[in-house]
Amino acid sequence: MTKRFSFFAGLVALALSLSTVSAQSGRNGQVHIQKDCSDNDGSAGGHCTVVVSNLAEIPVSSTIYYDQSAGVPTGLLDSNIVLDAGNGNKAVGRCTLDFSTARGLCTLSDGIGQLAGFTARVDVSFVGGTLWSWNGTYSFNPLPPR
Repeated sequence: MTKRFSFFAGLVALALSLSTVSAQSGRNGQVHIQKDCSDNDGSAGGHCTVVVSNLAEIPVSSTIYYDQSAGVPTGLLDSNIVLDAGNGNKAVGRCTLDFSTARGLCTLSDGIGQLAGFTARVDVSFVGGTLWSWNGTYSFNPLPPR
């Protein structure tokens, strides 16, 4: 009986350790955001405001700032971005958009605060009016100890 108990206790310990490793490996999934760019005039420092988000870490009213001007080169936006989710939670990335097709790609590579370890790859598309959507994948990966 003790050998069988030891065997099962070992299996339970192994299962618990595997679930801990899985929990520490982060989380990932689909990201769906809509942003309103009515206040963005296309100049460096322009911004859009998040109006729909399925991620708690990127709440509605988060702001996306664009470092470079739109239209340089002609018809494109190719800019560094800062996603400011408020309360010191920020992520950095890059967006490229072709205005002739109203489609593009944004990638986010890391962040601080609740967005530490955040990465995303999203397709950009025009919704209508001043609304644009970001749809793609995201992950949160734990940061190494310092």
